[in-house]
Amino acid sequence: MPKRILQGTVTGDQNDQTVTVSVERRFTHPVLKKTIRKSKKYRAHDAQNQFKIGDSVRIQECAPISKTKRWEVVTAS
Repeated sequence: MPKRILQGTVTGDQNDQTVTVSVERRFTHPVLKKTIRKSKKYRAHDAQNQFKIGDSVRIQECAPISKTKRWEVVTAS
């Protein structure tokens, strides 16, 4: 099965080798037919500490790195 790739914005970079990425998705409500925006935060592995708050990045699924990290930063987009 291919690994999922998501695009989001870095919202936190305080921890060493970790960034918090906020990913927004849009969908139509099944009853109201209204476009809804939902966001979710993911912790991603950033080995070189090169990404800062506000950067747009792509993250990819990976094997568990720590208790909360299951994603790694692929590239800046």
